[in-house]
Order: sequence, then structure tokens, then C-alpha cells
Amino acid sequence: MADFENQLKALESVVQRLEQGDLSLEESVQLFEEGIKLSDACKKELEAAEGKIQLLVDRGKSGMKVVDFDIKENAAASEDEG
Repeated sequence: MADFENQLKALESVVQRLEQGDLSLEESVQLFEEGIKLSDACKKELEAAEGKIQLLVDRGKSGMKVVDFDIKENAAASEDEG
């Protein structure tokens, strides 16, 4: 989860720099591209966490069980859906 927090902080920094409006067009485009990558990474982390929580809730209905959750497998399934 530390990766998510670091990526989110980096994304917030990118947004702040873009909002200041004192960058060249080239710098703005590069920062925007970086922001998109960070946003996608955060989204994948959130989807993985949501999937894990859903598994726990579903399992909890018939007794609480902890199950392994493969983040890469979930990310691949999410890409197939989208």
C-alpha cells in the first residue's frame, strides 16, 4: 500500500505544478503524461484493494476466511473488461 500513497502524492504534486501554469508547453505535456501514468497506477492499486475486500466480504458471509489475492491476475482481468 505504500506504493499507492507514494504514487498519489506524486500525482498531487503533478496536478499542483500543472495548475500553477508557469510551465512551457513541452514541460506541461510531459507532466500531463506522467500524471496519466500515475493515475492509472493508482487506479490499478485501488481496483486490487477493492477486489480483495470483496473477496473477504463474500467469504465472510459463510464464515470469515482470508484468501490470497493475485494483483497481477486481477489487473489482467480488469484490462480484459475495459
